[in-house]
Amino acid sequence: MDVAIVFSRALTGISAPQVTVEVHLSRGLPSLSIVGLPETAVKESKDRVRSAILNNHFEFPLNRIIINLAPADLPKEGGRFDLAIAIGILAASRQIPGKELCDYEFVGELALTGELRPVRGILPVANAVKRSERRLILPLANADEATLIDTLEVLPARHLMDVCAHLSNSDKLSIHIQQKKAVNTSVPGPDLNEIKGQHLARRALEIAAAGSHNLLMIGPPGTGKTMLAERLPGILPPMTEEQALETAAIASISRQGFVTASWRQRPMRSPHHTASAVALVGGGNQPRPGEISLAHNGVLFLDELPEYDRRVLEVLREPLESGHIAISRAAYQADLPADFQLIAAMNPCPCGYLGDSSGRCHCNAEVIRRYRARISGPLLDRIDMHIEVPNIPREILRNNNARTSESSQTVRQRVKKAYRQQLKRADKANSKLSGKELDHFCRLEKTHVDLLEQAIDKLGLSARAMHRILRVTRTIADLADSERIATEHLTEAITYRRLDRSETTMYS
Repeated sequence: MDVAIVFSRALTGISAPQVTVEVHLSRGLPSLSIVGLPETAVKESKDRVRSAILNNHFEFPLNRIIINLAPADLPKEGGRFDLAIAIGILAASRQIPGKELCDYEFVGELALTGELRPVRGILPVANAVKRSERRLILPLANADEATLIDTLEVLPARHLMDVCAHLSNSDKLSIHIQQKKAVNTSVPGPDLNEIKGQHLARRALEIAAAGSHNLLMIGPPGTGKTMLAERLPGILPPMTEEQALETAAIASISRQGFVTASWRQRPMRSPHHTASAVALVGGGNQPRPGEISLAHNGVLFLDELPEYDRRVLEVLREPLESGHIAISRAAYQADLPADFQLIAAMNPCPCGYLGDSSGRCHCNAEVIRRYRARISGPLLDRIDMHIEVPNIPREILRNNNARTSESSQTVRQRVKKAYRQQLKRADKANSKLSGKELDHFCRLEKTHVDLLEQAIDKLGLSARAMHRILRVTRTIADLADSERIATEHLTEAITYRRLDRSETTMYS
């Protein structure tokens, strides 16, 4: 009886648990069985592996072959185990040496010719292999992504024969070395200096970027709400190495995959308003990340917010508070990070022209109330800032010689400075400050307390909304390079709660 043991990795959320591939050859009628909770794609690997072995002039054993994927209670999916199974069969039949297999882990899908095809989720796999202190053999197309993990020995191969030659010491695989891209200090994408007017909205966007605050913009069509949202990633502070790896790992396990050119760039996701709740939070028999996880450490932009199904919007409430989403299925659970910054835009009324000087709006008070009621109070509570984005005067639009506004790069420098102060103070953004930390870092004088209590009474603010105001106040003070909170900082923060007034409209 001959047994070979090969190590590989499964995929569970953004973790990659180890899978031990045990190959046993015994006497009996020729057959091949795969056990250990494999799904259809894994069961089909026996045909791919058989063809790959035969097409490369190896012998496929005429024995009873049993392949066990341990642990048996862990679901296995995809073609990621093809290479490990093929190496196990060749080692068990003594066609290649098996004494060094314990030093490696193998991941890759096999073509019928033996060519290695890339698999998704290689970044979590590489991170797990690093902790196991083994070397990773994988398809060449996955090598750049795997080398984002420091100090890991990555051995890419194009073909099954390359792997066999390496294990036979006849032609060693070279360690893949790719220089990480330097952090791009230039502002990618569209620039803030392209926006004319909208000084209040630009100011609110800067505050949101500095403190990682959620922002809702309300205004008629064509006032620049989407343009403003698209320019937010260009003024956000750079990601840390840990944040970049988390974001890349989520992209790696998604259907789109991770593109190494986007390394350390904050993601921005803009799902259409017809998106379902599952599309936002993720799901499936083998849960995949949804839009909120794909926006981790970045921006989730929801345009035409009231047009989303209310049940879809309500799924945002928990991840907005906790920064992660737990997806549970009958036989599978996954906990995915979802620490995103929500930027939303909406019209003031169904027709979009409430308050417009042309008088085009004919929406009555009840229609407007029902329109705004599509966004629940608890969700509004979790949005730190609500601002008006009014129509831009025609003379500003026509004036091509008007003074150019600040560029994204200039604004980003102020944001980075304020963000560094937050990290030095509490090792987190102001939007993440807990209640106890707010008491310590956002101490208010007696006059400030009176002002805040008046706002609470007049606007009917909840305790959560009050804490949101304090966090925004702390960010405004940081942008002003002030250690102490001043009256003007608190007053400005209060003005960013426009939709908290339930009985009056924003344009009254």
